[in-house]
Amino acid sequence: MMSQRRGIHLDQSELLCKKGCGFYGNTAWQGLCSKCWREENQREKQKQIQEDWALAERLQREEEEAYASRQQKTQSQPSITPFSKFEERKTKEKSSKVNTVTKFFIPSTKTPPKKDAAPFDPQSSPSPSSSTSRKSSVDSDIATREFIDFLKPLKSGREIFKQCRAFTETMVYKRDIGADELSECVQDFYQNLSERLQTQFKGSSDEVECIMDEVEKYIMTRLYKEAFCPETTDDEKKDLAIQKRIRALHWVTIEMLCVPVDEEIPEVSDSVVKAITDVIEMDSKRVPKNKLGCITRCSKHIFNAIKVSKKEAASADDFLPTLIYIVLKANPPRLHSNIQYITRFCNPSRLMTGEDGYYFTNLCCAVAFIEKLDGQSLNLSSEEFELYMSGQASPNWPLTSGAASSSSNSALSQVHKRLDLLTGLGERQERVIEKARQLESDLIDWTDEVEQKVQSVLESFPPDMQNPPAPTASGAAAASSAIDSDNVENELLPPPLQPQVFAG
Repeated sequence: MMSQRRGIHLDQSELLCKKGCGFYGNTAWQGLCSKCWREENQREKQKQIQEDWALAERLQREEEEAYASRQQKTQSQPSITPFSKFEERKTKEKSSKVNTVTKFFIPSTKTPPKKDAAPFDPQSSPSPSSSTSRKSSVDSDIATREFIDFLKPLKSGREIFKQCRAFTETMVYKRDIGADELSECVQDFYQNLSERLQTQFKGSSDEVECIMDEVEKYIMTRLYKEAFCPETTDDEKKDLAIQKRIRALHWVTIEMLCVPVDEEIPEVSDSVVKAITDVIEMDSKRVPKNKLGCITRCSKHIFNAIKVSKKEAASADDFLPTLIYIVLKANPPRLHSNIQYITRFCNPSRLMTGEDGYYFTNLCCAVAFIEKLDGQSLNLSSEEFELYMSGQASPNWPLTSGAASSSSNSALSQVHKRLDLLTGLGERQERVIEKARQLESDLIDWTDEVEQKVQSVLESFPPDMQNPPAPTASGAAAASSAIDSDNVENELLPPPLQPQVFAG
């Protein structure tokens, strides 16, 4: 059995961070967890900064040496003194411009807060600039009201809300920054706020985690348009590539993936449908936590399907092939963008530990497996795999050992069988049309025969019987009196009363 699963088997140690910290890794972070990835990224940036400083210092020394040499030349040539003064003045203007631009990007501590001084009241919800408010959707407005209601009982709720609102407004205007820079800003904000809350609540991790969940919901609902599938990335291109890849693998069967699921069982079939629905529903969510919830529900339905089919608890070797099968059947929309969105903007602690992190890591592995899927992974030869991928053959058409040539003959035989069937259908259609014409002729003859019989019956009666005379008044009275002629009980009735005249 292990030999059959040589392409799908995944050791659990491969899901963990390559640094050995014990947290779950991610393919988007080169197999590292979010913590180790950030540390590694910071080291690389620090190294790059040091290299840039060294380069800048070297260029500055060269510029100073060149300037000194020019000064010596100007002393020996007093005629070009005005030009040297002009160059010196130009250098000073350039340096002043650089300082001005640097000050522009550095936030000033003297600037008073403009909008953060608004009262913490749900009736007076945050009012960003007109351009931002026009772009805010109904979901962001609802998220803002819910966030305010959640923070009201907290002592530091006003301060938390002001920081989150100021951060989102700042990020909305930074549309030119890349997705990685935006992710770094969001993750830095998560980390700083979490550390402050840990200090304030003195180690109450559950309460801090609850607050951070609401912070993530508020921030990412408002930044969804800027953060999901940004134009500065190739996420959309990769979405189309994965969707096309999955569509080309429509022929992959349960047996090829060694999926221990029996869809003939109603409960199993129902769980498979629910798992497909959940992984497709992931694209409709805005908050990374909610997208992770869809992945978790999908995975639990998969475990239930395996448990019912095998009548025992599912293992990791059973789960991953089944998850791959579900992804192939569902072909979720914008799969790469959703994974990147969760990776960039989800609370890092949720991805590093817990069942959400475990299921998300398996989904990343499933997508990576689909992208690199080959014949060996499915226990197929390379010739069979290429035939299936090109559509020249299908698993429903059994291949012989002759591979391509024999498969072509099999396909031709199938075509000839279908042509013979079509020819037989054509002959049957001609016979049906001939029978229909005969039936039409018989109906016409029958109509003529009925008309002749009716005419002969009418001619057999005399004209006086056809036009009976109108009844007279006496005849009408007799007819009316004949109404009770069949009533035998009338004979037993007494005679009618006669009127009597009284003298008066």
